[in-house]
Amino acid sequence: MQRVWARHALVMNSWAKDVEIAVESGGKIAELRENVACPPGATVVETLLPAPANLHSHAFQRAMAGLTESRGPDPRDSFWTWRRLMYRFLDRIGPEDVEAIAAFVQMEMLEAGYGTNVEFHYLHHGPGGAPYADPAEMSGRIAAAAAVSGIGLTLLPVLYTYGGLDRRALVAGQDRFGNDPDRFARLFEGAAAHVAALSPDCRMGVAPHSLRAVDAGGLAAAQALAPEGPIHIHIAEQQAEVDEVRAATGLRPVEWLLENAPVDARWCPIHATQMEPAETLALAETGAVAGLCPITESSLGDGIFDGVRWAQAGGRFGVGSDSNIRISLSEELRTLDYSQRLRDRTRAALATGERSTGRVLFQGAAEGGAQAAGRASGGLAVGNWADLLALGDMGPDGIGRQGDLLLDTWIFARDDRAVSDVWAAGRHVVRGGRHIRRDEIVAGYAAAMRRLRDGL
Repeated sequence: MQRVWARHALVMNSWAKDVEIAVESGGKIAELRENVACPPGATVVETLLPAPANLHSHAFQRAMAGLTESRGPDPRDSFWTWRRLMYRFLDRIGPEDVEAIAAFVQMEMLEAGYGTNVEFHYLHHGPGGAPYADPAEMSGRIAAAAAVSGIGLTLLPVLYTYGGLDRRALVAGQDRFGNDPDRFARLFEGAAAHVAALSPDCRMGVAPHSLRAVDAGGLAAAQALAPEGPIHIHIAEQQAEVDEVRAATGLRPVEWLLENAPVDARWCPIHATQMEPAETLALAETGAVAGLCPITESSLGDGIFDGVRWAQAGGRFGVGSDSNIRISLSEELRTLDYSQRLRDRTRAALATGERSTGRVLFQGAAEGGAQAAGRASGGLAVGNWADLLALGDMGPDGIGRQGDLLLDTWIFARDDRAVSDVWAAGRHVVRGGRHIRRDEIVAGYAAAMRRLRDGL
C-alpha cells in the first residue's frame, strides 16, 4: 500500500496530529490512524486536506484567457458580448486542440489543489455543426486528457437544443453544441464508453444546459440518461435570462425549475446569482449544491450569490473555474467571501462561532464539490477515494500556525504556491508543487495555441 503521513490533517470534522493514511491499489483510503509515528517509506507532508472537486469547467475556454478584455463596439460590454466573441473563437478549435487544452487545464487544477474535474462539456460537433464520425469524439478527447493528467473526472455531456425559450434555431457558433434528445442519447452512450476506459473513480453525469437551451421534454430526457448520476444546469446567471424566462413562463428561472423538475441532492444549479430571498431558501431546502464560480462570475459581471442567506439555510456549495480565465482554488474561495463582504459591508461573512472563514469555505467546497461530482470524497475517511491535498511551505506567514488559522492564512494571505502535493484517487500527480507530466502537457498546449494563434 501507498502510505502518507501528515503532521496535521483535517480528518472529517476535526483537526488531528501525526496522521497516517494507507491507500489501497484501487485508489481508496484503506486505513487512517491518528497520533502514530511515521512509518518507513511513507510520503511525509506538513498539512493534509481532502482535495476538492472543481465542480464546473468549460475546458476549451482556457485558450481564450486574456483575449476578451478590450472594449467591443457595444458601449456597454457584457456577458452577451463576451459570448459572441466565444462563438467566433469556436470556428477555429478542433479535437486535437481540445485534448491539449483540457490536459493543460486539468494540470493547472491539480497544481491548484483540486482532485477532480467536473467537466460541463458542450462542444460536441465540428464547425458548422457537422457531427464527427464518433458523435462523442470531443467527449473522448476530454477523457484522453484525464488519462494524461491523472485527474479524477466526472464528465457531464450537455444537452443544448434551442437558442432561446421561444425554441428559436441555434445561431452560428451554437451549432457546434446542438442536439435533439435522440441524437444526444447516442452521444451520451458514446461518452460513457470513453469514460468507462478510464480509472474506476471516473464517472458520468448529465447537464441540460439551461432553461434557454432545453425545454421541459429535453430536461426530462436528460435526467433519464443518468438516473443515479449528478445533474447540473446553468440557472439565473444573468438578469436578461431571468427576464426571458419570466416573459415566457410567468415564473423566474429558479421558481420554474423547482415547480417542474425533481430537484434534490443530485442536482447542482450553476451560478444562481440572480435569486430572490424566497428562491434562495427554497432551493437550499432541496439539498442541491450551489455551483459557484466567483472568478468567472466577477469577470462576466454576473452578480453576487446570496451566500450568507444560503449558508444560514443549511445550503451546500462548491466552487468551479468555469471559463478557466484563472484557475486558483484559494482565489475562488477568497473571492466568494470577499463578494459577501463587499455587498453587505461586513467582515468574516461566512464564519461561525466554531469555524473560521477559511474553514467554512474550504470544508464547504470539499464536501459540496464531492456531492456535485457524485464522488465518494470530500473528507479524509476510510472508504473514500484518496483525493488528498498537502500544504507545504507557507513562508513566514505560516510560522506557528495550525488548524483553522493555517487555512485562513493560505486562503487570505497566500496563494496556491503553498500546495505541495496532490493525489487523485491515490494517483500522486503533483509533487513539490509541480505536476509530474508538466513539461509534456505544457508543450502540447503551446503547440495547440500556435495552431490557433492566427485565427485568434
